[in-house]
Amino acid sequence: GLPKDMGKMSIAVCRSNSERVYALIESDSEKDSSGLYVSNNAGKSFSHVTNDHRLVQRAWYYIELFTDPLNDQTIYVLSAPALRSTDAGKTWEELSGTHGDYHDLWINPKNSKNMVLADDGGAFVTFNAGKSWNVPNVPTAQFYRINVDNQFPYRIYGGQQDNSSVSIAHRELNSGGIGTSSWTYSAGGESAFLAFDPNDPRYVLGGSYQGTIEAIDTKALAGTNIMAAPIQYLGMDAKDMKYRFNWNAPIIWSKYEPNTFYHGSQYLLKTSDRGQSWKEVSPDLTRNEKDKQGKPGVPYTNEAVGAENYGTLSYIVESPYEKGVIWTGSDDGFVYLTQDNGTTWKNVTPKGLAECLINAIEISPHDKGTAYIATTRYKFNDHTPGLYKTTDYGKTWEKINNGIPSNAFTRVVREDEVLKDLLFAGTELGLFISYDGGKNWSAFQLNLPITPITDLRVHKGDLIAATSGRSFWILDDLSLLRQFKNEKKEVILYAPKDCYVSNGSSEMNQANPTGVSSTRGVNPSSGVVIYYQLPELKPEDIVEMEIKDATGVVIRKFSTKPDSLYKAYEGAPDAEPLLGKQKGLNRFVWNTRHATVAAVPDVYIESSYAGHKAIPATYSVELKVKLQTYSTMAAILPNPLYTTSPAMYTEYDGLMRSFESTVTTMHKTINTLNAKRVQIDELVKHLPADSKFDGLRKDADTLSKQLKAWDGDMIQRKSKAYDDVENFPNKFTANYMFMMNQAESDLPLVTKPSLELKQQLDAEWEILKKRAEGLEVKIAALNKKLGENGVGPVWVR
Repeated sequence: GLPKDMGKMSIAVCRSNSERVYALIESDSEKDSSGLYVSNNAGKSFSHVTNDHRLVQRAWYYIELFTDPLNDQTIYVLSAPALRSTDAGKTWEELSGTHGDYHDLWINPKNSKNMVLADDGGAFVTFNAGKSWNVPNVPTAQFYRINVDNQFPYRIYGGQQDNSSVSIAHRELNSGGIGTSSWTYSAGGESAFLAFDPNDPRYVLGGSYQGTIEAIDTKALAGTNIMAAPIQYLGMDAKDMKYRFNWNAPIIWSKYEPNTFYHGSQYLLKTSDRGQSWKEVSPDLTRNEKDKQGKPGVPYTNEAVGAENYGTLSYIVESPYEKGVIWTGSDDGFVYLTQDNGTTWKNVTPKGLAECLINAIEISPHDKGTAYIATTRYKFNDHTPGLYKTTDYGKTWEKINNGIPSNAFTRVVREDEVLKDLLFAGTELGLFISYDGGKNWSAFQLNLPITPITDLRVHKGDLIAATSGRSFWILDDLSLLRQFKNEKKEVILYAPKDCYVSNGSSEMNQANPTGVSSTRGVNPSSGVVIYYQLPELKPEDIVEMEIKDATGVVIRKFSTKPDSLYKAYEGAPDAEPLLGKQKGLNRFVWNTRHATVAAVPDVYIESSYAGHKAIPATYSVELKVKLQTYSTMAAILPNPLYTTSPAMYTEYDGLMRSFESTVTTMHKTINTLNAKRVQIDELVKHLPADSKFDGLRKDADTLSKQLKAWDGDMIQRKSKAYDDVENFPNKFTANYMFMMNQAESDLPLVTKPSLELKQQLDAEWEILKKRAEGLEVKIAALNKKLGENGVGPVWVR
């Protein structure tokens, strides 16, 4: 009962009734025979149920048939729409509420109301048979390419499958992570290469399939279509097209000529006026095999939307180091090079290279004649890796695949911009690393999901990965990899990556080391990230770290040993973070702040005890392990967005250091005198009742009252919790700390009111301090009398 000339077919057998078999068929020559067929005798015979056009809509793309495991009358068809029939295919309804372009469906075998639907937008879950869908908090975007600008923070650009192209900040300055507000659309469409001047990314060129290309003005939020030949190529054979464009047609910006961009068809197209005009600057740089440029998808369906165009340029790169040097790669395996800005071209394809996709070309930042190509033959059902390297502008090539699994076909290779021969390769099975220019590779997955890597980019000390199905990922700090050597030293302190002054925060901390959040991307650490390697240590061994400024003054100390004197209470300053001491690599983040100011235990003050952020400068980092000291330097760089001068930073730093030093002195004095008062009161309690101690008792009681009066002027001990500050008046140090906190800012501006109030309060503190000094003199006098009467002295360290 099935049509004689069948095209594509999908079969599903009912779990609840194995005699019932459904067949979904698309027949190109018998149009009326397309549609759904059913067999009630295990496939011995079929009858035609329906030829509803929706069942085979865009069937060239994908077509899947599923049966409800608990009901043989309920079936699902996935195509461009997602369809369901509850009467064995007679009538159909469309499922809605998800993204679209459907790929796969899982139905819970014990509860068919619970399903997971996969489409171009990711995975969607229902518990009520599709009445509503939940979207798991998993990044599922499929990105083709990466471009980056030089803004601060820099932005990442890419085209995402079946969606818009996007631009996203690599960090946020006013939050702890990268959220939905960090994204915006960019030029072109889903398959876009995006090109722009990285120092001024106002104008962005982005492509899409069949050669469409758009230039957007990101300031005006408007775009212009600038297609080189505005021809409707849909439905056309590739051999008949003026320009054959890859689905992911390359577009690049030229650093050597203003407003100049290149776009790849089978030719290299050039514009010098941002797309108002185009010219061909190359011959056909592909194999140009006409027998492979016919109707794609036949004999079933002609899929002429551009995905199967063949004989096209797939990659273009202009040398950043030599004007006029441009490399191209084609989707049918040719590599071409021009060294005179397109006047002449050389075919530099590796000898014996089989027909393949040249997916990426990388020019070494360390040698102008060295280049790498990433090739792939997965469309020929050949999944072997295909990385090649040349050191002589393509005259000779060598394979560099050793260590990459034989089924991990390759899409991209990049070289680090600082360390020669440090390479990264993106494959179908994840990320790989080489330290010897590609001679040997090893997996470098870390916490990156095992997913196809479609592109990589080294930028500003970071490694950025585009993935197919898991969005963008960033390895924030390559400094460790650049310094790594397979040394047998027991202790190594690595130089940290430069840190910028910034006001953002990161969820990566001791409580959450990965920073992973289900709702937003992770900000890079906002402090100085310090890596150090340790041997096996004993429990009693202590590791210490000191941060010093350029004058050698210690501004922060850290240790593996907790502070035994630290006391937690409401409003208490945070305990100092502890250094790790595990064997091997340890990671510690200095948040760039100076030492925490001293507090008064059990007293709530509506203020922050945190020291101010260190200003832009170079600082020394000293690690002390087993009586040995290891040193390195850490640089804090000024924020490019701040309109601040070195003089402003210096004035601000001096002011904040003075504040913090004064508050620490105040609180230490308060704590010391209060402890002595408590001792005095205890001594008085234990003095014999003999009348000869009456004078001593009176002196001690008088001094205790004076100490308590001074303490009451300095601190409000009735405040124990947040709301208490509304009920009891603040005393001197609370007012001083408020002034200190108000003076701290991201923009280090010293205001006149701060200076004037500081002068006033410092004068008041001088009076209070002299009172404290006078009380110490009285305590010493009391101690003398105590000694004369055979009573131990008041003593507090």
